[in-house]
Amino acid sequence: MKQNAPSLLDFSNPSIRTLHLTWIAFFLTFVVWFNMAGVLSKMIEQFDWLSKSNVKALLVTNVALTIPARIIVGGLIDKYGPRRIFAGLMVIMLIPGLTFAFGDDLTQLVLSRLALGAIGAGFVIGIKMTANWFTPKYIGRAEGFYAGWGNFGSAAAAAMVPFVAVNILGGDWRWSLAITSIITALYGVFYFFSVKDYPEGTAPSAKKSKGGAMPVSSYVDLGQYVVWELPLYGALGLVAFVLHKQLINGVPLISWANVWLTWFILAAVYIVDVVRILRANLPRLKAGVPEEEKFPFGSVGALNTTYFANFGAELAIVSMLPMFFYEVFSNLVYDDGSQVMTLTMAGAVAGSFAFMNLVARPLGGLLSDKMGSRKKTMLFYMTGITVGFFLMAVIAKYGPVGSDGQVTLLPQFNTMTWLAVSIFITMFASFFVQGAEGATFAMIPSIKKEMTGRIAGMAGAFGNVGAVTYLFLYNFMDDKSFLFMLSGGAFVSLIYCFFMLKEPKDAFVDEF
Repeated sequence: MKQNAPSLLDFSNPSIRTLHLTWIAFFLTFVVWFNMAGVLSKMIEQFDWLSKSNVKALLVTNVALTIPARIIVGGLIDKYGPRRIFAGLMVIMLIPGLTFAFGDDLTQLVLSRLALGAIGAGFVIGIKMTANWFTPKYIGRAEGFYAGWGNFGSAAAAAMVPFVAVNILGGDWRWSLAITSIITALYGVFYFFSVKDYPEGTAPSAKKSKGGAMPVSSYVDLGQYVVWELPLYGALGLVAFVLHKQLINGVPLISWANVWLTWFILAAVYIVDVVRILRANLPRLKAGVPEEEKFPFGSVGALNTTYFANFGAELAIVSMLPMFFYEVFSNLVYDDGSQVMTLTMAGAVAGSFAFMNLVARPLGGLLSDKMGSRKKTMLFYMTGITVGFFLMAVIAKYGPVGSDGQVTLLPQFNTMTWLAVSIFITMFASFFVQGAEGATFAMIPSIKKEMTGRIAGMAGAFGNVGAVTYLFLYNFMDDKSFLFMLSGGAFVSLIYCFFMLKEPKDAFVDEF
């Protein structure tokens, strides 16, 4: 079955209708996932026991369980279909959403936020749904539009939640948070009855819809699979260490004993996971894998690195970018002596990273469709990220060591022109970061269509692994070194993709 060139305004087209309903679902899950950022100051004001250090713990827990959730959900949607899993996730997440909104102690806030991080898996579900409704020829632009507009939910949450709390609810931040979860749960029910998993006559056979471990094509691929599972557990181990460093009245949030217990459990689960993968694949490899079922697992690993280096970097950089601009350009003043770089302006510059999603990510998917080579598109974007972050690191230069023993950062040129250039550099880097995210998920459905959920789940999880890893390392370096590190991470991914990423077969076929 072929597919005519889709128009985003053709709501009579079931593919377009499903695309819009799905990006809205993704948008709402991201609103809930990032809904606390805009009201953290209100929470600190109300709770005299909540410190800024505790807030860091909440931010870390918010992305922690997204890692295993995306892996688990990836398998579930390949087995049960995206409609049920997406609707179920939106409804179930109402429970931790309300628990967090009306929480009264740190333990309740941390545990509910930890559980709520699972809603970040909604992104992976929509990737599968979109892949089901668009042919390979148009999958790039469809996935890019879905991801770009849905991902804007994080920016919308930062603006909408505090606005509703202050201007509509009289400062009631609790109900402002709760409303986001309630609306998302209601939409989950609506979504369940409004979409189908596949266009008529295109559903795969039951044999091709099994979840579980990914079937690999060779013993080398099996080794890669086992190795690529390890960072998923390692990142969760880092989260446990970060939580230990958070203090409540001088006492760690979790003790060293609990950190070691967590590490032991993660190691045990990893071993069980490896056994599961081996049991699923060793008999199959011994019997011989049919040629039509083979696919290059190296491509899966390569796309893991790209999402680590683009989405992981995005999640990490938005947490430091406002303060970076505020501190670097703190001495730049107008003629009347007033400061040019205010906190509001610094926040606006940082917000541009998320705002670029509306254009750059769909464009990344479109270019992946139009350039005739999904691999070359990916290499183009990873090169852009490498250069973009390197230029961002050049925005500042090292100044004298301050009284606190920390090195200060100064602008290369303390002028309005350099500030404008610096903002342009930031937008340049953001353009390639968002575009690379679109190009990554434009390519995933082409690797092995019936395993899109599991491949997207792993790659999506590596985005959070990147965020956790980068934010952990950020504690040990200054902002300039941090930006150089982000550039280096993108460069490593670029090299890995050059050698390991394979151009998918039938990546531009115009039929289901």
